[in-house]
Amino acid sequence: MASKYKRPTGTLDILPEDRAYWRFLEETIHDLMSIYGYLQIDVPVFEHTELYVRGVGEGTDIVDKEMYSFKDKGDDDLTLRPEFTAGIARAYVEHGMYKWPQPVKLYAIGPVFRYERPQAGRYRQHTQVSVEAFGEEDPALDFEILSLAHHLFDRLGFKRLYFQLNSTGCPVCRPRYIEALKAYYMEHYDEIDEDCKRRLKRNPLRVLDCKADQCQPVIAGAPKIIDYLCDDCRTHFDTLRGYLDAAGFKYVINHRLVRGLDYYTKTVFEVWAEGIGAQAAVCGGGRYDGLVEEIGGPPTPGVGFGAGWERIILAMKAQGIEPPPLPAPQVFVAHLGKEAKPKAVLLTATLRRAGIRALVAFGERSLKSQMREANRRGVRYTLILGEGELERQVVAVRDMQQGEQFDVPLDRIVEWLREHLQEQE
Repeated sequence: MASKYKRPTGTLDILPEDRAYWRFLEETIHDLMSIYGYLQIDVPVFEHTELYVRGVGEGTDIVDKEMYSFKDKGDDDLTLRPEFTAGIARAYVEHGMYKWPQPVKLYAIGPVFRYERPQAGRYRQHTQVSVEAFGEEDPALDFEILSLAHHLFDRLGFKRLYFQLNSTGCPVCRPRYIEALKAYYMEHYDEIDEDCKRRLKRNPLRVLDCKADQCQPVIAGAPKIIDYLCDDCRTHFDTLRGYLDAAGFKYVINHRLVRGLDYYTKTVFEVWAEGIGAQAAVCGGGRYDGLVEEIGGPPTPGVGFGAGWERIILAMKAQGIEPPPLPAPQVFVAHLGKEAKPKAVLLTATLRRAGIRALVAFGERSLKSQMREANRRGVRYTLILGEGELERQVVAVRDMQQGEQFDVPLDRIVEWLREHLQEQE
């Protein structure tokens, strides 16, 4: 029967058969974060719009085209979070975390909202993990962030991982590069699309991130920011590359990689996995040394990355990665007769309190029908209670794999199940 209502465009129902991927991803993230010393933080699902305008940047696609913004009943301008970093930076300032021992290492998990064209692995509401480290400009911290991102995807089972890497410079050296970039693009002004003409005036670095076919030949000939780095940025970038080389991480320098957010400085990167189609990036991030100061905090360096869960899971399926199965029911309690049903319901409750994953047959159905359900549920044992079993104070136990059936005393069934289920694990 067709539903009268459909989910909104760009949203996703996560059905039970996919939950194994989500749980595996969540458990892996929590475990790795504890290994690396990152603490979980939760921030509101909406913030004042100005936070994202100042933090993410005017002229970015996120601010100009993709934010879900609204006025609330108090006439405040609010926006559903399109990304986590600005909100986490706001919390860092608001709660005085700059007074903590530095770096402060945090991570958050939750939904983000962007009004963009839905495509495979990309939704208007999607789930992200965001990993942030504030208060240290040492390139060793960049290396830790990249290592953590690589470790996450390696732990999930991805093969042939490598980094796309670039430096976007800093406020000292970037202006000189932007002038060179604008001069080059003005020579090719008639060859670029309207979006890039707009970006060239408002946010010139964004032209390098353009995906339009028309603009690709122009991008290919554009000046490289790496040739304009100041001594500090070049040393930072070379030191990071030295760490990556020493650790044996594979990477390529991508001169057009600038990421889509204004707050990035120096390091920018993406993790790519081979064998998952054209959209091979599974996460991205970089350094944002001016963000905390931009939103009203003290000068504070920072570095981090974000990754969308739906995209990760799509990539896992493309690489044939199977997550561990979710815990399945172990026991099904069937009953036959009016007196047996209350006993079966109470026995099921007892089993569950003992930590045994148990189901009970509902309704008034034949034993044959209940056994069919037990078989479909994939349980190892079916417990059968009827008048005869109650009189003898036993439970008939059907081994669904071996096809054998035998009696176990009712007062020993919990102990018996614990013993035999443990042997099978």
